[in-house]
Amino acid sequence: MNNLIIAKFGGSAIGSDGESIPQIIERINDLKTDSKVITVFSAPLTIHDGKRRSLTDVILEQGKNAENGIKPSLEIVKTCYQKIIQLVNEENKENCQNAIDKHLEKSQKALEDALQNKEFADEIRSRALAFSGEILMSHVMNHILRSNNIKTDAVEFDDWPIITDNNIESTNFLKSESNEKIEKIEKLVESNQVVTIGGFIGKTVDNVTTTYERGGSDRTAADLGILFHKKYETSIDFEKDSSVVSADPKIVNDGLREVFQLSYNEARLAGMFGMKILDPIAIKEIVEHGVDMPIKITNIKNPEKITIIKRQLDEQKGHPIKIVTGKENCAIFRIETNSIQKLLTSLDKDKRYSEFIILSPFTKDGVELSRILFLDGDYVKRNEKYFLGFDSLATITYNRGVITLIGDEMWRVQQVASRTSAKIGESGLNILNMDAQEETSRILIVVEDAEENIRKAIVAVHEEISKINFI
Repeated sequence: MNNLIIAKFGGSAIGSDGESIPQIIERINDLKTDSKVITVFSAPLTIHDGKRRSLTDVILEQGKNAENGIKPSLEIVKTCYQKIIQLVNEENKENCQNAIDKHLEKSQKALEDALQNKEFADEIRSRALAFSGEILMSHVMNHILRSNNIKTDAVEFDDWPIITDNNIESTNFLKSESNEKIEKIEKLVESNQVVTIGGFIGKTVDNVTTTYERGGSDRTAADLGILFHKKYETSIDFEKDSSVVSADPKIVNDGLREVFQLSYNEARLAGMFGMKILDPIAIKEIVEHGVDMPIKITNIKNPEKITIIKRQLDEQKGHPIKIVTGKENCAIFRIETNSIQKLLTSLDKDKRYSEFIILSPFTKDGVELSRILFLDGDYVKRNEKYFLGFDSLATITYNRGVITLIGDEMWRVQQVASRTSAKIGESGLNILNMDAQEETSRILIVVEDAEENIRKAIVAVHEEISKINFI
């Protein structure tokens, strides 16, 4: 068997307290029919005080408590796993309980270290998250799958194949170092139907626990694809709790279109600009490493609903504008054009940060200034001194939002820029900047991020697009 599917199950696919795990078992049984399967798991969700919460958020909250001198507690986390373990049969229950106790003990130790140090950061933070969330969930799922007569094994953290750099809380994948560590997981894949592993987590060559940024389990799946694609016919399947449609269904109620295929570029742009399809850095890493493998987004509730993501698409059908999305909490950074290259080099080399778009320059008092739209205003705020240090003329404006239309074949749409901008104006919103270039596969419209501006604009633009002719 030379086919390998890397299937990633996020928190929403797992459901609150594991309520959707029976569907996951069904999906894994389908996937393993003609393929080896590596399953990548996020931390589960739970219900606490009537609210749906990720265990990641619970641990971050407990870490904050520890920083402030409040004794941290894992009771919410323990309760969640005690509900999930009910899916394990008697034969496997003791081993599963031991795995839960062992991993939560490590997480508790990290939280107590935070309490003692009055700091919840770096490796302490990473250990607390890893052993209470993704890694533990992969071991619990291993026992659940065994309880369902699936030949499976879990990757131990001692044998971790995802090696990263030393940026502990927002780390970066190192391919060559990871290639040196994949022997154990290769053997597990060869001898089992399914292998389980936690997403989001890495380790350095010196065995320091690291984490990707939020959403990083997608990157784990991509990284495993990069490592295995020469040995197996490899594909990646992101299992979601909903299909990919033309806008966020939590925002747009009417006229949504199913999206059946996306290019790598379209999927990356959609993720960057607020559509939670998959982490855009996952796509970026696949492209940067020269890998071409099919990616699927599967609706776990209705597995026939699939979106295919490929480097090059087949003949395009349907509306050329695939997705309308929006991003709140952006910032615009203005810098003298003569200084911009130094900043861009530093962002790439030192900060390893790419969540920004260069807008068209402008001239003020005879000086040409460039504009950079940063898609994470909080990141800019945290690093304000760093940014302003590049140029005495540099300025930052916060509270900006961006509405984005995405499609590689946007040239087929008639009068799209004028029609959509007019529609936003009719909605009572002031357009602060607009960037529309055929080569970029996107139209960006910048507005003030206030009240319901972004949501209103998305609804208005999506409605208008359905009325626009295309060739």
